Amino acid sequence: MLNGLPYLSAGAGPALIVLLHTPQAASPTGLARWSTMRLVRPFTKHFTVYVVTRPPGLPPATTMADLAAVHAQAIAATFEGPVKMLAISTGGAIALQLAADHPDLVDRLVLAGTAGTLGPIGRRAQRAYIKRARQGRRPSPALAEIVTESPIGRRLLKGLLWLSDGGHQDYTDAITVLNAEDGFDLRGRLHDIKAATLLIQGDKDVVYPLELARQTVEGIPDARLLVYPGRSHDRTFTDRRFAPDALAFLTGR
Repeated sequence: MLNGLPYLSAGAGPALIVLLHTPQAASPTGLARWSTMRLVRPFTKHFTVYVVTRPPGLPPATTMADLAAVHAQAIAATFEGPVKMLAISTGGAIALQLAADHPDLVDRLVLAGTAGTLGPIGRRAQRAYIKRARQGRRPSPALAEIVTESPIGRRLLKGLLWLSDGGHQDYTDAITVLNAEDGFDLRGRLHDIKAATLLIQGDKDVVYPLELARQTVEGIPDARLLVYPGRSHDRTFTDRRFAPDALAFLTGR
C-alpha cells in the first residue's frame, strides 16, 4: 500500500506517478496487469513508476475533489517535493483536479484522453454502464459506443465486453468513481494548475472530444496539446508515438 492506496511499482530512478481507470479498487491482476505493465514499461527505464489505484470502500457521494485529496495525501506522505505524473482518461480527470487543488505536489504532468469535463457521448456511455451495474447486469457492453463507430463492430464488441466482465463482480467502487467523473467540471479552475502540462489527444476521441481538450490546454498557463490524427480514445494510449512523446516531455528533452 502507498499510504493506504493499492499500487504497482517497477523501474528505477525518480518517481513517476501513473493514474489510470481500473474497474476494481485494487492493483490490476491477470490480463489487466499485463496490459498495464506493457503501457508503463518504456517509462521504467527512466523512472520508478508507481501505478496508483484508489482505495476500496469510498463513500457513494465521493467527488473528484475527494479522490484528488486521497491521492494528494498519499503523495505528500510518501515523496519529498513535487512529483512527475502520467494520467490517462479517468485518471487524467483525477490528476487535473489534484494539480489544481494541490499545485505544490505536481512538477510535470502528462495527460492523455482527458479534459476538464466529459463529452456528451462519454457521459452517456458511463451513465449506461452505471445503470447496468446497478441492475445487476454486466456493465461493460455499455462502453462499446466509445470504442467504435461501426454498428457491426459495436455488436461484436458488446459480446466481447460482456464476456470480459465475468460473473458476480462487485462494481460498487467503479460506480462511485464514474459518478465522480460525471460531476467533474474543472473548466473554471484550470488556471490554478501550475505544473508544466502536456495533453496528448486523438482527434477521434468521443469520450473527451478534441474541442474540450483544446479548451483545457488553453486554460492551463503552461500547457501544450499534441494531437494524434485518426486516433480514438483507447488507440491514443497504444499509439507507438505515445511513450516517446510523453517521455520527452517528462524528462525535459
